[in-house]
Amino acid sequence: MTVVALTGGIAAGKSTVSAVLAECGAVVLDADVFAREAVSVGSPGLEAVRQRFGDEVVTPEGGLDRAALGQRVFGDAVAKAELEAIIHPIVRKLSSDAVSTAAQEHPEKVLIYDIPLLAEARDPGEFDLIVLVDAPADQRRSRLEVERGMTREEATARVLAQASDEDRQAFADVVIDASQSLERTRTAARQFYDAVQDAWPDRLASVPQLFPQPET
Repeated sequence: MTVVALTGGIAAGKSTVSAVLAECGAVVLDADVFAREAVSVGSPGLEAVRQRFGDEVVTPEGGLDRAALGQRVFGDAVAKAELEAIIHPIVRKLSSDAVSTAAQEHPEKVLIYDIPLLAEARDPGEFDLIVLVDAPADQRRSRLEVERGMTREEATARVLAQASDEDRQAFADVVIDASQSLERTRTAARQFYDAVQDAWPDRLASVPQLFPQPET
């Protein structure tokens, strides 16, 4: 099975690129969806989280209280690692099953796995091509302040809690520059889709390393 990983730091523009790829016809699987499923109401994952972090991380309706859990793990490396040890294996199983199904049902389509925390949670060697949606850390902090209403301190903490730009760039095969306008980012995503579709599934090494490409 050929799988392209799409990753990027918070507020880099990955969601925009992912949406464009889906519009173009790619099958896009979202790691965040699997992460929510892993701790859905009544799931073994949620029960494991409750046992580790207490009843206060579960709402009266039986769902995960993400705000409460976030307060427990943010800034606590040990607690964060323990949470990841519960969630990540479940997400890997769910994603593996979904990839297998998608590859069987749509073998001719470009298959994208949208995974924000690739550097933190997965082995890059699992994927046939790794695409990084990139914008400088300072710009991403500004976007968090303007678009999500965070304070400068909150935005900085969110950016620093993830892998560094250098870490992501070190394993990226392709970079989509999302530091410019929204329309320019959408153009870059469409260009990437056209290139990867032409190379699918066994010539991915021929895909250019940087988008957007010059307009012809």
